Amino acid sequence: MAERKTLARPYAEAVFQMALENDAGDQLKTWSEQLFLLAGFGANQDVINLSSNPEIERKDIADLVIGSAGKKLNKDGANLVHLLLENGRLTLLPEISELFEIYKAEHEGSIEAEVISAYELAKDQIKNISDALKKKLGREVKIVSHIDKSLVGGVVIRAGDLVIDGSVTGYLQELSSQINH
Repeated sequence: MAERKTLARPYAEAVFQMALENDAGDQLKTWSEQLFLLAGFGANQDVINLSSNPEIERKDIADLVIGSAGKKLNKDGANLVHLLLENGRLTLLPEISELFEIYKAEHEGSIEAEVISAYELAKDQIKNISDALKKKLGREVKIVSHIDKSLVGGVVIRAGDLVIDGSVTGYLQELSSQINH
């Protein structure tokens, strides 16, 4: 996973810089929407199979992706598809999109935090987590919460490079590790 992000990083950085330089409107938003759309193609098994088939022309694959995206993809988005296909990197689109969103959030002074809990959190709990993260990170925080019953209790928080494992499962794994060493 880390290797894919490493490969995707130069593309995401280049797209982000291009969006900033050409921000005569809403280029960050436009690119965000285009990359989200393209990420679906990059993760689609049929598209992956086509792009790895040496008997199929890259131009035909690009035409398929660009045609399927329709008017939701501008000229720069189409050029990105061609570039990625030429370099055999079309399948990196999900990672490119994810990295772009991180750069965009940093630029806008916000961060998305994923909060995973064993049970649904109350609104006041989410607000408390958001306020604490805002204080710690010095940015606006958007909380996205998920439920994972395997955690038993507590929460796991991921915000950028920060990971806070306050789950019962995490605590038990830590305790087991300390006992075994």
